[in-house]
Amino acid sequence: MVLESLSDALRSTLRKIAHLGRVDEASIKEMVRDVQRALLRADVDVKLVLNVTNNIEKRALSEKVPPGMNPREHVIRILYDELVNVMGEGRSLPLKKQRIMLVGIYGQGKTTSAAKIARYLHKKGLKVGLIQADTHRPGAYDQLKQLAEQTGAPFYGDKEGKDSVKLVKRLLSQTEKEDVLIIDTSGRHRLEKDLIDEMKSIAKVVKPGEKLLIVDSTMGQTAGEQAKAFHEAIGLTGVVLTKMDGSAKV
Repeated sequence: MVLESLSDALRSTLRKIAHLGRVDEASIKEMVRDVQRALLRADVDVKLVLNVTNNIEKRALSEKVPPGMNPREHVIRILYDELVNVMGEGRSLPLKKQRIMLVGIYGQGKTTSAAKIARYLHKKGLKVGLIQADTHRPGAYDQLKQLAEQTGAPFYGDKEGKDSVKLVKRLLSQTEKEDVLIIDTSGRHRLEKDLIDEMKSIAKVVKPGEKLLIVDSTMGQTAGEQAKAFHEAIGLTGVVLTKMDGSAKV
């Protein structure tokens, strides 16, 4: 997997730095090349790769080592800071009454992510309901219903529902007892105008506090196109990276 390969490559780079006898210009340039190769293999945009690695090299060669740090620790800290600036830090969902809308194209793991998020919030003491708003994919109703039963979360859906916006509006009226509602929306095989329009309409009805894009971590630069389109449409609050083993990270 792309994400795991990137993590492994960066960990290998950090181990090399940690075991250096001395940090000099040659070792810093070698580290920068390692980071460039790792990011490019992960399908990160070339301009972004050059920008972040240039920043790492410039800082590592010019900044003085702060008191209490050795040169290796300082270089590792610079690498960490620059990568966080690019990739962003992870965060946890707030533990409060809220509505969470999941969006994305087919095959990214929206439904399994809905169940995992429900399980996480349920363990934190919140009453969580799962709403089926996917009226396009065959089996979407049955899959979410089964996962809801496994999770112990109340399930709200209608197998005969054809209009996702009307369906969500009707189902919301049945969920007064829940602290958190997770809305599992429809996808498409690719970004399409009718999908974006549908998400806009559902967001107007649901008024979610969290709007999360579900993306397979192997997507590479294509994920950026999805994030841009959905963010412009509904204003995303986060991205969930899913993995082939079914796990997910917000």
